[in-house]
Amino acid sequence: MELIFNISSIAEEEKYTNSKKDVLKYLKVIGVDTRFISYTPDKIFINNLRFSKFSRKRQETFNRQYPQIEVVRNSLFQKICSKTSKTLAGLKPNSVVLIPKDNFILNIILEPYTRKYGIKLVNSGEYDFKAVPITLDDEVNMIFSTIFRGESLKFDKKEDEVYPLINVSIGWINSFLEMNDYSQIAPINDDELACSFMEFLEDVAPQYRENVLKATHYIEEKNICSD
Repeated sequence: MELIFNISSIAEEEKYTNSKKDVLKYLKVIGVDTRFISYTPDKIFINNLRFSKFSRKRQETFNRQYPQIEVVRNSLFQKICSKTSKTLAGLKPNSVVLIPKDNFILNIILEPYTRKYGIKLVNSGEYDFKAVPITLDDEVNMIFSTIFRGESLKFDKKEDEVYPLINVSIGWINSFLEMNDYSQIAPINDDELACSFMEFLEDVAPQYRENVLKATHYIEEKNICSD
């Protein structure tokens, strides 16, 4: 406890601007691991409370220096980040990642990886990976739609594409966005018949999305499906 106060006293003797560089520098000085927080100019989102070490005491210290920046301790967002981390673990260090312009949820999820892996986020131009905003619901809708058309499942995802949200339900994402006054996202894949079937399954087997995705991955790995 005393160490935190000593550190904060030292930190407050320095001059810090409102730039992203100085905000992140100040967080590091007071003991926060910035690889596990998402930065925006007006909000800091904690995406892993334990690993970030962003305690209430450190939050108090941070807000004395930056009272205009809100620290968001949202458990749903932390669950979303936990789900996305499994997919993003495959990113190569120092790679360039293309994300859709004005996609808030992808931006704050990928922002910490600029420090974790040294990646660079771009909205245009050349890239190593393209972040595709398909959610768990989109993927399952597409799977059901393919089956209902009597077609074989096709596994045509490209090696230079990454799917941060593929393990996250659109309900989780939109609940988080609504809580923080951001615009909700719309489904990408919304085949009407598949939507109706998904609504039916929601009542009888709430975990069906995850199970469908697991089954599909198993089929892909075992090469059971063919054209």
